[in-house]
Amino acid sequence: MSVQSLAILVLLGSFFIMVFLRFPIAYAVGLSSVFCLLVQGSSLSEVCRLMVKGISSFSLMAVPFFITMGVLMGTGGISDKLIALANSLVGWMRGGLAMVNIVASYFFGGISGSASADTASLGSILIPMMVDQGYDDDFSTAVTITSSCEGLLVPPSHNMVIYAMTAGGISVGALFLAGYLPGALLALSLMVGSYIISAKRNYPKGEKFSLKGFLKQMLTSFWALAAVIIVVVGVVGGMFTATESAAIAVIYSLLVSVFIYRGLNWKGVWKALDECVNTLSIVLILIATSAVFGNCLTMLHVPDLAAKAIISVTDNRVVLILLINVILLVLGCIMDMAPIILIATPILLPIATQYCGLDPVQFGIMVVLNCGIGLLTPPVGAVLFIGSAVGKCPMEKVVKATLPFYLCMIVTLLLISFVPDISLLLPKLWGGYTPVLG
Repeated sequence: MSVQSLAILVLLGSFFIMVFLRFPIAYAVGLSSVFCLLVQGSSLSEVCRLMVKGISSFSLMAVPFFITMGVLMGTGGISDKLIALANSLVGWMRGGLAMVNIVASYFFGGISGSASADTASLGSILIPMMVDQGYDDDFSTAVTITSSCEGLLVPPSHNMVIYAMTAGGISVGALFLAGYLPGALLALSLMVGSYIISAKRNYPKGEKFSLKGFLKQMLTSFWALAAVIIVVVGVVGGMFTATESAAIAVIYSLLVSVFIYRGLNWKGVWKALDECVNTLSIVLILIATSAVFGNCLTMLHVPDLAAKAIISVTDNRVVLILLINVILLVLGCIMDMAPIILIATPILLPIATQYCGLDPVQFGIMVVLNCGIGLLTPPVGAVLFIGSAVGKCPMEKVVKATLPFYLCMIVTLLLISFVPDISLLLPKLWGGYTPVLG
């Protein structure tokens, strides 16, 4: 066996063994990279250099700022305002609270950018409210966790920033715009599924729609929604970079949460910042160790070998796209979102663009949604665990109730995969992005 083959075997073999042994993912990524370098006879000082290089990026600074913005606004009284806005818009329908849950997640996702934050924040309010009004607890939890994935697609999403950095040369502004229609399509598909189940089980309707009430709630929620407008319009319009917009958004969210909505005092701000540090430490160590892992993949020509292996199975474009989605879905079942983006993008992006004719921005949306579905799927399924805890419902029961919504999400994923304009229409209309299609 050649040194290259042995190094690949050690790198990937040790990584997946540690993943299945439930090592923290950052340790699995870092240690497998160290083992690989040792097999090749490289100096371990290379590990330190690559880790520092991996996080020494101006664009990467947007990630901690967006996370901080989400935590501040998520704990600053924003949730109640967005739930009220969603209720005034769709609460009149059959299964109205389920619809409110889905639409509120679309609004809240544009602020937090985190499925976990969405589930913990909105779920703690809406799940008990739905149960009190006669909805089944497993249905209420299933709606909450699946709709939380909208937040991964609706900008500003720090996962899109990580993808743009990993893919190299991808416009963050184009990615932000590309997320709106897929997020709306996901929300619509979940609403259709919810309505069918609600009609079958005769779940209650809310109050009749009132234009006056909707406009009133729109004005109340303006300060929360304006944060998204500032970030997206600023980045897409070229007024400032993603990092600068994220820094402005942190200051704005602090002012809104403390002085306008008064959901936070200064003690609460320090507590929120402490939560940010915990989250950031996890994200940044993942990015640092993944930089070493990615360098090992590149040196060993793993992306080229993977492309040849997949193409040897089939050269049919449709089958290749389906196969890429299956690979991402399987990875989502055993890994968290950030490491999937960091590790899988260098391998699968060349295949997606060169052999499937997918645009890098469209592929980014596919990656994010696949990872979102993984967040709901055992054995890792962080959002599934959070939802079960918040809803006080056994995980097995929640998984069963989630099956119809999985179907809705898969249909959405397939539409995004095979209809480029769902992702690329808004970037093209804005005029700042030219799609790169095969």
